Amino acid sequence: MPSQQTLRQPVSFAGLGLHSGTRVQMNLLPAVANSGLRFRRSDLDGHPEIEARAEFVVDTQRSTTLGRGSIKIHTVEHILAALAGAGVHNAIVELDANEPPIADGSSRDFARLISEAGVVSQADALEPYRLTEPIELTIGDSHIAAFPSDCFKLTCTSADQKGRFTQHYSMVLTPDSWEKELSHARTFCFFEEIEYLIKNGLIKGGSLDNAIVIREDAVLTNEPLRYAEEFVRHKMLDIVGDLALIGRPILAHVIATKPSHQANTEFARMIVAQIKKPALAAQTFAPPPVPSASIAPTETGTKATSPASRSESSPLPPHSAESEFDSLDIMQVMKVLPHRPPFLMVDRITRIHGNKITGVKCITMGEPFFMGHFPGHPVMPGVLQLEAIAQVAGVLLIRQAKESNKIAYFMAAEKVKWRKPVLPGDVLIIEVEMYKVRGKIGKARGVCRVNDEVVSEADVTFMLTEP
Repeated sequence: MPSQQTLRQPVSFAGLGLHSGTRVQMNLLPAVANSGLRFRRSDLDGHPEIEARAEFVVDTQRSTTLGRGSIKIHTVEHILAALAGAGVHNAIVELDANEPPIADGSSRDFARLISEAGVVSQADALEPYRLTEPIELTIGDSHIAAFPSDCFKLTCTSADQKGRFTQHYSMVLTPDSWEKELSHARTFCFFEEIEYLIKNGLIKGGSLDNAIVIREDAVLTNEPLRYAEEFVRHKMLDIVGDLALIGRPILAHVIATKPSHQANTEFARMIVAQIKKPALAAQTFAPPPVPSASIAPTETGTKATSPASRSESSPLPPHSAESEFDSLDIMQVMKVLPHRPPFLMVDRITRIHGNKITGVKCITMGEPFFMGHFPGHPVMPGVLQLEAIAQVAGVLLIRQAKESNKIAYFMAAEKVKWRKPVLPGDVLIIEVEMYKVRGKIGKARGVCRVNDEVVSEADVTFMLTEP
């Protein structure tokens, strides 16, 4: 069985962030076995870290952004692709800003950096995951499917909405083929997209030094194309980086048509869900753990305490990590909530931590409410955003109370504000914090975001009761 690998020694690289335009110093550091790939913000107090895992994806507009609380790392896909492509399984990407340097828009400089550092084997064995059954995903124009295989193979077709520069490429990914066939492919955009990107505060560090611009049938670049199929190869580079968020190598044939960061990262979550499926099934059918009283030391010895000894109106206690998962897929969500489509307003839970929870709702044109709200101008009703907050809060309250046989009834909403319309194609990020519990009643603060912008917010109140 192959071994896990890390970097032989630290290496550094400096440059501009593509979207932030900020000067950033990046250090690639060796890491211990089984720690995975992670990002560290050296510019912030405590040097907080974010694991490179699909559950921490918070935005996919033009790049992949990871976040935990208020800490975010933007445009992680190119450095993750370089590490994963080179077969580095454990490493720390240390940054003094919120985005790695864009370099020349490809992963070429990062591949050279990793080669300079060297890659060494570690004592722990590597366990690639071989798909047990096919997986398929369609989001908008993007379609991705994966099939069990004895290697990691990528097949990709890319094109814009007008069918320009349609390209196709297929290859088996190894450290050698990664470096030669994909790592040099640069990012690109279409000329008509630039005004939108600038107005939305993006590509502040972009130039022809780190991106290719396509204008009608012309290709604007500071050097000749590095591959005849450079555009589709860069799309494949992005897939390698986004699928690194699975947390382990996979053995699969991945076939993608017009991929996007949103589709790539959602597909990574689907693979993670398949990996977790046996463990979840075992947990479902295992006997419940025997409850035990907590023991608190006193001046004369020890005494047992129970939940009944806690103040009835105290804030929620910290969330127990025992037998818990950081995320819930749609099937797990439906085991907690009684709601069902078309009234289920959360597609997955990406994070449960302490008294906070984050959910995601992908808004597609197929949502039934768009038929009448409004014809020719589809907008998600504000009350359904409020319902999404309520449902995510309900998941947290039920799990905090460990009352799987109860229903969280929505009682009241206060301080409700709708700030921006939510449209087809948007990904609604629902963040909820439970700040008070009194008996069976809980109060929470919820915020809905699209592309890091607040679109709605409310304080909500619930009651746990029998169905």
